[in-house]
Order: sequence, then C-alpha cells, then structure tokens
Amino acid sequence: MEDEAAERHSDELALDHLRTLITIPTVSRLDESSIDWSHFDEFISTLERLYPRVHSSMSVDVVDGHALLFRWAGRSQGDEAVLMAHYDVVAADDETGWAHPPFAATVTGTGVEQIVWGRGTLDDKGAVTAILEAAERLLDVGFTPEHDVYLSFGHNEETAGSGAAALAAELERRGVHPRLVLDEGGAVIEHVFPGVSRATAVVGVSEKGMANVTLTVERSGGHASTPPRMTATARLARALVRLEKRPFPASLPEPTIEMIQTIGAHSTPLLRFFFTRARIFRVLLLALFSRLSDETNAMIRTTAAVTQLRASDSANALAERAVAVVNTRIAIGTSVDATLRHIRRAVRDPLVVVEASTPSEPSPVSPSTGPAWQLLSDTIAAVYPRAIVSPYVMLGASDARFFTALSAHVYRFTPFEMSSEERATLHATDERMHVRTFVSGIRFYRTLIERL
Repeated sequence: MEDEAAERHSDELALDHLRTLITIPTVSRLDESSIDWSHFDEFISTLERLYPRVHSSMSVDVVDGHALLFRWAGRSQGDEAVLMAHYDVVAADDETGWAHPPFAATVTGTGVEQIVWGRGTLDDKGAVTAILEAAERLLDVGFTPEHDVYLSFGHNEETAGSGAAALAAELERRGVHPRLVLDEGGAVIEHVFPGVSRATAVVGVSEKGMANVTLTVERSGGHASTPPRMTATARLARALVRLEKRPFPASLPEPTIEMIQTIGAHSTPLLRFFFTRARIFRVLLLALFSRLSDETNAMIRTTAAVTQLRASDSANALAERAVAVVNTRIAIGTSVDATLRHIRRAVRDPLVVVEASTPSEPSPVSPSTGPAWQLLSDTIAAVYPRAIVSPYVMLGASDARFFTALSAHVYRFTPFEMSSEERATLHATDERMHVRTFVSGIRFYRTLIERL
C-alpha cells in the first residue's frame, strides 16, 4: 500500500511538472527574429529546478542556442542509446475555439477521464516530461544504465530543425553511433485500420521526405480596372488546379506492405484474406487506400498541399508577383527531384517557376527485426499488452531524420494512447492528453531505460 501511495504521489508530481512546462510558451516561428527566446531560457532553467537529480548526475550541454543534450554515463562503453523529443510548440496566438486557454494547462475530469489540456501536451512536451520523469525516478533508486544513454531535446523541430541537426553533429563529433535512437512519431491508436478493433502501436521505421515548393508567376502590374486576359494570379491559380488534378503515383513500399500484413492479420476474415496477401492484391489495396481516408491515401503516395498564397498588397492593384507555397511530403522510394519533375509536368507552364526550399529526402528504412526492434517491441508490449506492434512510414517530418547518418536503428514512436479526436488536435485547437496515458508513457521510458 505504501508503494502504491508513493507511486500515486510521484504521478501527481509528474502531472504538476508537465503543467508547469506547458505554461511556458516556447513557440517556435519560421522568422526567428520574432521568437521570444526568454521563454526558452525559462524552460531550460525550469527543467533544472524540476529535475535536480538528472542535472546533478548527467552532463548537460546546450547547442545551437537552446537545444539540450544530456549524457547519462553507463557502466560499459559503446552501444549507446538516444531518447529524443522536442520542447518547442506551434503557435496558438488565437485562443478562439479553445475550450481552455492553450497555455493554461487546465486539468479536467477525474479517474481515467482526467485530461490535461494545452499546447504541447501531445506534441511534444508530454514526451520530454515523461523521459525526464523516468530518468529522475531511476536515479532516485540509484540506477545506472548498462550503456550510455543520451537525452536529446530539440528547440525548433516545428520550424528549421537546426537544433536536432546540431545535436546529431555533436554526437558525431564525439564518435557516438547509437544502437537505438527513439524519437516522437507513431503512437498507440485505434479504429484506423478496417476490421481491426484492437489497439495498434505503430512505430515509424522511416519517414517521408519534405520540401516546400514555391510556384511563382511574375508579370507587369497595373490598375485592377483594366486587367489583361491572364493575370499573374489567374496563371498561378490555373497551375494549382492542374496540380490538384494530377496526384502523385501510388505505390506500396515494403514497410507499408509489412504494416498491412501485420495489422491486417487481426482484421475480419474476409479482409484478413486480402491484407495478409498484400503483395498479391497490391493493385486492389492501392485503390482501397486511395479512397479509404486522407490518412491512408497519404500512406501510398507523395502528397502536395497548398499552404500559403501571396499576391498584391492592394485590393485594386494587379499583382506583379504571385506566389504559392506547396508543402510536399515525399514518399519513400522517390526523391525531391522526382517531386519537382512531377509538379512541373502537372503545371505545364514555363512561366510558372517551380523551386524547392528546405528540401529533405525520405529517410532510410530501419529494420523491423533484430535486437533493437525487439527491445522496442517488447517494451511496448510490457506497457500496452493488448496492442499490435507494427512498423509504418511516418507521414510527417521529425528531428529523427538528422540522426539516420549516426545509426541504422532510428525509430519514431510516442508511447501515448491517442484517439482519433486527440490526434486531430495536433497543431490545432484543444490539444490535450489523458493523464493516464501520460503516466503510461513514463512507465514505458522507465522500462526501456532499464532494458537498454
């Protein structure tokens, strides 16, 4: 009973720590001159106050201004592991539509329905806090890992990712080539695969590439009362419509086939027949995934989404320069160059200039067999025993992409249960997390560290 009471107290304290960190608005922005860096300084100093054993027992280095690298010395050399997360968050400048203010860290409900609300709960301060809570508790009982464990916390994952790049470069300088790197990514999810009622722990073994592609049209301006037959904005709009009508080709890369077979083995009998024979029914499955949902469609092809439009500064002046930014997520097995070629062919207009900025190729595929995968899979099973563990290709970009040159075993998994409603709050209003899953996340990291 005393142990249970002590554990409850530790969990309550962990929730208080998470709430404290959520209230610090570490918002990263593309224009770094508009960032309030005092919040990042406050976050770093708050970590030192909340986690005294971590800071007294580990070396701590600050790189690229605000990225953090902790080294937990092990008993033996080599076979290091890196646990990653990031503590910057996307903006929540407009609080309209939020049930609770985004940086208030409000807690509602009781028992299993207790929820903590706020920007960063899921993405990604929940993971930062869970990692540090696990480490602090292990240090409290005198634990020393068998091999060095690094805690790597980026400060601008949501924008440039330069913090993670600098962290990876620092490990490279030290000659560290980890046997396991674990960053955010997949989660424990339900009701996303046809006919499967069990929870699934999807672990990213790779991630799509990314490029912000600008489509630019320039021409003479003038008064809007005498427009030419084809304005800059009209030409740009035509190009975007053409691109929309020509989606990227679909394919089933090997990790996606393995995911379909693994999860599909738990589907209803008819669907199981097709899913477990994914290679044979490849064409049928491509058609199904194209239509099933936006998420499944994104699993099988490169996607392109228009996210920004710029033209004239005046309502009555013709635009001399019209620009669209198309955010592309590039499927594994293809490339940035292939993406640009597809867009240019789709647009079919030499007066529309197509260029890529911040390009990142798809990541190498980490194995879904072997000791590192088994360690991760067994740890998930210890915390979520009913979950099906499956590889998948992460659709978004993470800081993990900078670590693939250091290790062949880079995985992306956030150890939290996320409903479809909760996943929809990522980068949106009402971001929130059940407290019970936050506690499970602490258990996951503690169990993983003990087994490293």
